[in-house]
Amino acid sequence: MTTRRVRRRTCREKGKGKEVVEEGRLAEASSSPPLGWVAAEEDGDGDAGRAAVCGEDVDWTLLPDDTVLQLFGRLSYRDRGSLGSTCRTWRALGSSPCLWSALDLRAHRCDTEVAASLASRCAGLRRLRLRGHEAAMAVASSLRASGLREVVADGCRGLTDATLAVLAARHEALESLQIGPEPLERVSSDALRHVALCCSSLRRLRLSGLREADADAIGALARYCPLLEDVAFLDCGTVDEAAIGDIRSLRFLSVAGCYNLKWATASASWEQLPSLVAVDVSRTDISPSAVSRLISHSKTLELICALNCKFVEEEQAHSPTTFSNSKGKLVLTITSDIFESVAELFPGKVVKEQGVFNECNWRGKSKVLGEMMIWLEWILSQSLLRIAESNPYGMDDFWLQQGTSMLLSLVKSSQEDVQERAATTLATFVVIDDETANVDAARSEAVMRDGGIPLLLDLARSSRVSAQSEAAKAIANLSVNAKVAKVVADEGGITIFTNLAKSMNRSVAEEAAGGLWNLSVGEEHKTAIAGAGGIKALVDLIFRWPAGTDGVLERAAGALANLAADDKCSLEVAKAGGVHALVTLARSCKLEGVLEQAARALANLAAHGDNNTNNAAVGQEAGALEALVQLTCSQNEGVRQEVAGALWNLSFDDKNREAIAAAGGVEALVSLAQQCLNASDGLQERAAGALWGLSVSEANSIAIGQEGGVTPLLTMACSEVEDVHETAAGALWNLAFYSSNALRIVEEGGVPILVHLCSSSGSKMARFMSALALAYMFDGRMNEAAILGTSSEGSFKGVNVEGARRMALKHIEIFVLTFSDPQVFSMAAASSAPAALSQVAEAVFIQEAGHLRCSGAEVGRFIAMLRNPTPVLRACAAFALLQFTIPGGRHAVHHAGLLQKAGAARVLRAAAAATSASIEAKVFARIVLRNLEHNQAGTST
Repeated sequence: MTTRRVRRRTCREKGKGKEVVEEGRLAEASSSPPLGWVAAEEDGDGDAGRAAVCGEDVDWTLLPDDTVLQLFGRLSYRDRGSLGSTCRTWRALGSSPCLWSALDLRAHRCDTEVAASLASRCAGLRRLRLRGHEAAMAVASSLRASGLREVVADGCRGLTDATLAVLAARHEALESLQIGPEPLERVSSDALRHVALCCSSLRRLRLSGLREADADAIGALARYCPLLEDVAFLDCGTVDEAAIGDIRSLRFLSVAGCYNLKWATASASWEQLPSLVAVDVSRTDISPSAVSRLISHSKTLELICALNCKFVEEEQAHSPTTFSNSKGKLVLTITSDIFESVAELFPGKVVKEQGVFNECNWRGKSKVLGEMMIWLEWILSQSLLRIAESNPYGMDDFWLQQGTSMLLSLVKSSQEDVQERAATTLATFVVIDDETANVDAARSEAVMRDGGIPLLLDLARSSRVSAQSEAAKAIANLSVNAKVAKVVADEGGITIFTNLAKSMNRSVAEEAAGGLWNLSVGEEHKTAIAGAGGIKALVDLIFRWPAGTDGVLERAAGALANLAADDKCSLEVAKAGGVHALVTLARSCKLEGVLEQAARALANLAAHGDNNTNNAAVGQEAGALEALVQLTCSQNEGVRQEVAGALWNLSFDDKNREAIAAAGGVEALVSLAQQCLNASDGLQERAAGALWGLSVSEANSIAIGQEGGVTPLLTMACSEVEDVHETAAGALWNLAFYSSNALRIVEEGGVPILVHLCSSSGSKMARFMSALALAYMFDGRMNEAAILGTSSEGSFKGVNVEGARRMALKHIEIFVLTFSDPQVFSMAAASSAPAALSQVAEAVFIQEAGHLRCSGAEVGRFIAMLRNPTPVLRACAAFALLQFTIPGGRHAVHHAGLLQKAGAARVLRAAAAATSASIEAKVFARIVLRNLEHNQAGTST
């Protein structure tokens, strides 16, 4: 029987643009030290032994203490502990206070046990970064670093009043507390009062998404925190604006994203603050009059940041000079030139506008200027991210004219969180639709033109896993654009992604796998990824992470699916253990996105035909076919579509085909075909294709008919989508070979459907296969079955068989004649010159038909048709054999061998000479004879 493979598909990663980085999974401590060298084993006396490196013995304890401390300083706290355990000397060095003055726990799981284990080393801890409210609870209850000065936390949506109060009570020396950008929905003013009461040294307080900050809480800050100079209440529900005016020490204030403020009260109160230097009111509904009042009445104010403020922008559009008389105070808005405005902060110094955020331009200048620039970077990074996430209408000009350059300037900031947030914004603002992985071409190319790719790649090389993760995400999203992807590859991005994919931090590995997924869309990058070791890294990712980590597994499987579409790379995937890894996912994973990509990868691995043995290898993997058959019942349409495609391709292997059937594949795929008639075109095509593939064998073909497969295939044959009705026509052609199925097709009203395809489809292949199905149905064998069966002669189930036969033959003839040119055919029939036949052959050849492979039984049936008394069937048979034997066709030699073995030459000569045959039948028969001679000569040489 005949079938073909589903096309190999390469796709991009979906849904990456606006996600929040998830908490990293802490990997188990490695049994070998980091950085690729071999540590010494501690002997029984606690002294270090020797280790072999590059064939030489090295005593690592001979390294100077300063060098070892530098090494420790570049490691995470877990790696420090692992390395310190190798010997007594290093254990002491690893506990040095200088290594524990700052601690970043964002990349690792931090629970009570971990926090307690760190407590003994953290007596001198000054700066702490963490992620997640669970980590905050652990630190609050167990760390007890009495000297802690700064806490920066994110991902703390679940943080409660109790946890924040305990954190403040046990770390009274806090000078800076920053929690966000996720909203603190469970934190109230009560916790704010506790912070004020406990942390009298507080200088900076930045909180996001509070339900409220009432007058009592803010008043407590004013009374008990006399040094408080930097306050940010971002995206909060309610904030008592008048109470803020009581914080007399306040110099920097941000209420960005707060929409419930009374601006007349706010401006009247804040103008009285004696030290206020800068105010951020971005993303609020502040009125132009409130801005003007602050400008006019505040004696110390130098800067107002009002990005994405609707009423301010409307006023500026109506009257561009609204804030021109600002008494030297800067007002930054979306419509103003921010770089030019900020440059005015540097009197007497020539500063290039694009370099205003370069620390070299303000380091060593006035203390106030330096502090203001640091604050400005921070609040800009916050607002630009929020604006990118909401993606308001009309922002294109801003992003292209100055927003992109601003973000790239912030990537170079000395503040780590500003760097990372700018990278996150770059990952976000380019995304148009995160479901379809579409990016804005102009924005992504603006990043590329402004030198953003080398900047982000440098950030991805950072030793900080948080920076690696955010930079990798940005590069991955930008790489959806093919032009950017080329630059990323040219700048060494493939090697960087491959190295990051080996990270023991889940978030980093996940984003790196996403980058390889998007880069692997380009055919020119596939070989480079394989050469850089990317395939092995991706396969290892699947084995490294548990089934619950959907992001990293989906991205790794998606990248492997793209790579498997390439012949050579597919071999590398199999060599690296990819078949086993992907089958493991298909068998054990429950996550739909992962299953979809794993099935697509298996489909692509099996799509290379005779080029490699991957098709058979997938089928031989234990449980592979059974798992795929079971997944046809998935509730997710994408999974069902990719699984059907995989089964279609796998059915090309004889053993796989029968194993699929033995695993219940016929019943499952017929059921899928019945249920997907209102589903996507892709699912319908693949469901029909899988049935086409199984129907190659007689037992499967008959079983498909008995299970009710004819009806859904006829419905799909009515589809207006060429890929769908063409594939359905192929399946029906195979089914029609057997008389019982032919009867079912007639009974189910299939003749008019196939006639319509034969005459009206825009696909030559659909018309061709429909004509062949009709020829099978009415070459006489179905009549024999009808007489042996229960149907009455001439009709069954109300169908007029003779009428159907006449209609079918008429349209088969019309189909054949569409390939006929009377003048050319007359010349070919009268001429013995090979050129005349070649001209006809080239004109009638259907390119796609060269991919069809017929069995000996099918070829025998066409030979029998050449003897059929009906001239139309003889012409149709000759036309089909012409298509299957055209020299150069994929299976032409195979078909020529079958014809020679069946003694077809004599029948063809008779058909070419028959006086009752049409001119088309004669010419086609002669061309087939010529093809046989050509193919025979080719095999003999």
